[in-house]
This record gives sequence, structure tokens and C-alpha cells, in this order.
Amino acid sequence: MTTRGIRRKKSYLAEIKVAVIGAPCVGKSALTVRFLTKRYIGEYDHQAGNYRPTLTHTHLWKIIKFLPFFSLASYLRFPYFPIRWDAPVPDCDACAVVLDAAENRHKYEIMVDGEAVLCEIWDTCPKIEENTEAVSLTAGSEAVQWADGLLLVYSITDRDSFNYIRKAKEELAGDTPVALVGNKVDMVHLRQVSTDEGDILAKDFECKFFEISAAEHVYQVAEAFLELCREVLTSKRKSKQSFIDKIDRMLSGSRTYNRGKSDSISPKE
Repeated sequence: MTTRGIRRKKSYLAEIKVAVIGAPCVGKSALTVRFLTKRYIGEYDHQAGNYRPTLTHTHLWKIIKFLPFFSLASYLRFPYFPIRWDAPVPDCDACAVVLDAAENRHKYEIMVDGEAVLCEIWDTCPKIEENTEAVSLTAGSEAVQWADGLLLVYSITDRDSFNYIRKAKEELAGDTPVALVGNKVDMVHLRQVSTDEGDILAKDFECKFFEISAAEHVYQVAEAFLELCREVLTSKRKSKQSFIDKIDRMLSGSRTYNRGKSDSISPKE
């Protein structure tokens, strides 16, 4: 198929914009890469709980070409996935990547319940304010305005990241589809946030809740993203139908008005 044909095909696909929101170092990028490639790009040593900044200064495709799924690189447009490195490239199975760009957006065609959907994912990176340990929600706020749906991520090993998501609720529109993810369940020995707390927050958001591990889970990570996509598609269909119904009512009212006006000016016998 020609490039023009591919573009024409994609122009007919439903489009979904998903923002992955969360405090730094909760595994947002690892979740995104796991969903897009079914591969794990480690951001942390999940046995010790220590973060490993092993890579710096070029683009992810220079790393991915060493990995078994390099054939996907051009399709997934990984050059837009900037990273750093300060050490030689490690073995494929031990490759640890830190994604540090303020803005990483990726487009990918996915299947949602048999329907082809063009999904754009924004892997956000919130900023830490100067002279304070507080994390700014500025980047997240911009993403909230942009996105059709929000994947809210915290680490079960980091109480502050959970509080970040709880605070983020104040900035969310009530009608924005949301999914809540507690990441790093493989590090349960370092748990600071209980499953019950996640359940309670999800009920507060009125959304689905997932406790998963980007390091160990493939299906569960995909299901979290796909469930959010389902919610977005449902919301879009309802919004579209509501708009159509509104137009129908307006046209119906206009026809009734014109009919009544016509009857009032018709000559009486």
C-alpha cells in the first residue's frame, strides 16, 4: 500500500488522545513502552528499589536497534523518544532506559474490541519547582486540556506520588474519562500505599482501578490502557449522539414554527 493510501486509511480511523499523568519516577514511560511494544524498558531495579540512570544523550532508536523488536522502531517512530546515556549500551535483556523529555507523544494504531483506533499517547513529565520539593501540576494541566482520557499513575512504593494523584483531582474536569493505575506491585516489599487506598481513590474518581507492574505484566498493562480507550470511545459516542439529538430538536422546532407561521398567513375560506 502506498504512503498516500496509508494516510487515507488512517484518516478514517477514530482518534483517541490519552495523557499519562503522574509524579516523576512512577513508571509512566515504562508503562507506555510496555503497552506499545509488549517489551519492558526498565526505569528501576525492582529488586532493590533503586533507580538506575544508565543511559543518556541520543534517541531511543539507537537503543532499540539492539533489541529484539527493532523491526518495530520505524513503525512506532521511536526517534521521538529521547533519552540520555552515560555508559555503554548494556545487554538487551538488562537494558535500562530513563526517558527525560518534557513532552513525549506517540501515535499508534490499536484494536479496541475489534475496532481500529488511532491512539496518541502523551507521556507527561511534571516539573519540580525550584527551592521546593513540591511537584508542579503545570505540565499535567496542559495535558488535561489536550487529552480525551487520562491514565493516572502512582507508585505503590511512593506515598507522595499517591498524594500527587489525589491532588490532581482538583484540576480534572468531571466528564473526562479516567483510569487509575498503581504501578510497581512487583516491589510489594516496599509498599507504602495499600490496595484499599487505591480502591477508595478510584471510587472518588468514579473510574476503574488497576494495580500492576510494568516490569512483569503485559496483559494487565494493555488492559488498563484499553479500558480507558473504551471509556473514551463511549464518551465520544454519547457526546456525538447528544449533539445529533440537539440538532434534530432544533430542526424539528424550526419546522414546527415554520408550519405554524405558514398556517397563520394562509387565506381563510
